[in-house]
Amino acid sequence: MKDTRPRSRLLALGSAGVLVTATLIAGAVSAPVAGAASRPAQDREAKGAATAAARAAKAGVKWQDCPADWGLEKPIQCGWVSVPLDYAHPHGKQIKIAVDRIGNTGTKKERQGALVYNPGGPGGSGLRFPRRVTTHNATWANVAKAYDFVGFDPRGVGHSTPISCVDPQSYVKAPKMDPVPDSEADKTAQRKLARAYAEGCAERSGAMLPHMTTANTARDLDVIRAALGEKKLNYLGVSYGTYLGAVYGTLFPGHLRRMVADSVVDPSREKIWYQANLDQDIAFEGRWKDWQDWVAANDAAFHLGTTRAAVQAKWLQLRATAKKHPIGGVVGPAELISFFQSAPYYDSSWVPVATVFSKAVDGDTQALVDAAAPDLSDTAGNTAAENGNAVYTAVECADAKWPTSWQKWNRDNTRLHQDHPFLTWSNAWMNLPCATWPAKQHTPVEVKTHKGLPKVLIVQSARDAATPYGGAVELHKRFKGSRLITEKDAGSHGVTGLVNPCVNQRVDAYLLKGALDGKDVTCAPHATPKP
Repeated sequence: MKDTRPRSRLLALGSAGVLVTATLIAGAVSAPVAGAASRPAQDREAKGAATAAARAAKAGVKWQDCPADWGLEKPIQCGWVSVPLDYAHPHGKQIKIAVDRIGNTGTKKERQGALVYNPGGPGGSGLRFPRRVTTHNATWANVAKAYDFVGFDPRGVGHSTPISCVDPQSYVKAPKMDPVPDSEADKTAQRKLARAYAEGCAERSGAMLPHMTTANTARDLDVIRAALGEKKLNYLGVSYGTYLGAVYGTLFPGHLRRMVADSVVDPSREKIWYQANLDQDIAFEGRWKDWQDWVAANDAAFHLGTTRAAVQAKWLQLRATAKKHPIGGVVGPAELISFFQSAPYYDSSWVPVATVFSKAVDGDTQALVDAAAPDLSDTAGNTAAENGNAVYTAVECADAKWPTSWQKWNRDNTRLHQDHPFLTWSNAWMNLPCATWPAKQHTPVEVKTHKGLPKVLIVQSARDAATPYGGAVELHKRFKGSRLITEKDAGSHGVTGLVNPCVNQRVDAYLLKGALDGKDVTCAPHATPKP
């Protein structure tokens, strides 16, 4: 669940091999608290995390100018934090985590510490977070006065011991198979692709796979906290970043100062991750219809029909055309879905996607090819896209035990597709490698309140497609004393980055003063995009 770049992987989108476009120091040495830490393996990992944090607190971070090709301008600084690959063996193999920061813009007296950010995924890079200061992002100007903004590449991502599952140029090659199967033969072919992808992950990154869990990334977050010299963590997590925060708050409740969870993954063990993806298919269909209603209401600009049904008919027609003859030779149904799914994700995509759609229906397909087709010359971007997908798959497959029965996958997705056809099958193929995953699959952390957990602020739009609203309600129940801000009649993913004073002012008040409303709050939606 991320979108830090225009062409990045999000939560569970696409089919196997389909390019998806869119779409946390006295505290450092104490052993973390966990409800199930009595089990020997978890106890070893808890002790290992404490050992690694103590070591990082002594070492600190050697800050320096960022490498030129990272795209991070001065005065942002970069550095590395060493963490154990396996926390059960803290003195064994170490991997390096890339971190960056920019100092608070206010006075020394105003400074409240570091605010560490994760944008989601799994597989998203947080390194661009300090650029909210250098680019003068007005929404975050008040918080920037009080906090250093700190980003990081989680384990396996980007500059942090990156993993890979397939050659990046092969990964982006188009057109791919239509994710919606026409026959059992199509399903068999997709199953082979998913199995081959899982085998590729083992071949290219096998040593990392057993350790690519959210729990380990949460432990890494605590080591980063210690390396920063912070007794307690201030954390902003968006999308999958909320699940990372939920696991961190469960494992290290006494190490957390403030946390904002924006667009929330349902943290219940029953949802992580198979059921969460099925829930997502339903929510995407609803938000897809919201967008179509908006397109119809703006027919004067887009000429795609004055009703949702008319817009849907144009979509199906375009899809059928691309299936018969890929547009520009490279844009088939899979590429169309990858491009169009950014509209249900983000309101900021409503106008550009509708504009490209309108042009294509009118016979001008160049904008669609430019937007939806891979750029084989962009080797760096393709490497990043493949890496993001590899991490997404590795984390979700490692976090939980997935169904291995194809009959179950087939039954569940066939049933869902009937009423929710936009995303269901592409989502299924993207996750199917987990059915034949070649590395250990763990049991998800039981997210709950332990002693020392501070009050958490949860922010959620009511019609979010990537992280359906029930996830925010579930985290709110599990984290006692938390407050939930609901953006009513809205569905854009990632609420804290939008301009909505009702939300923005409360986020500022919480991060700057620790202030929360006496009860949950419902805000009116942010402004609807205009053509």
